[in-house]
Amino acid sequence: MPKIAKLSSGLSGVAGEYLVAGELSRRGFIASITLRNSKGVDILVSNDSASKTVGVQVKTNQGNLKWWLLDKKAEDYFADNLFYVFVNLNNGKPADFFIVPSNAVASYIKQGHAKWLITPGRKGQKHNDNPMRRFDDPELKYLDRWDMLAL
Repeated sequence: MPKIAKLSSGLSGVAGEYLVAGELSRRGFIASITLRNSKGVDILVSNDSASKTVGVQVKTNQGNLKWWLLDKKAEDYFADNLFYVFVNLNNGKPADFFIVPSNAVASYIKQGHAKWLITPGRKGQKHNDNPMRRFDDPELKYLDRWDMLAL
């Protein structure tokens, strides 16, 4: 298999959004990608009868890492009908999708950052606070969990 060129972060983000929208459509849902300036929702998704709708925020990695960086704002940005879909582009192999409720993401990154702050760094130094947060799924419990959308 030929080596895939590294994409810019903008293009990898767009690729992730289209892959998620395509996968949702393949599963029988109505998926509409929002305009680029829509705050916090990349895709609006409804069931085929339009009786239930959810918002999806997409975060994409190009490699096969199972972690993603988010901003501190994600600690307070959650709703019952808001989900994250974390995408691994897997260097050109089929993509992996991790479907996570936004409240689980908010809780995880808040607790994880607090733990990181009190854990000494590699050389024993104190970590300095910053706005970046890390979400990961080492147990793969959210991998392909499209049922979480409850549509």
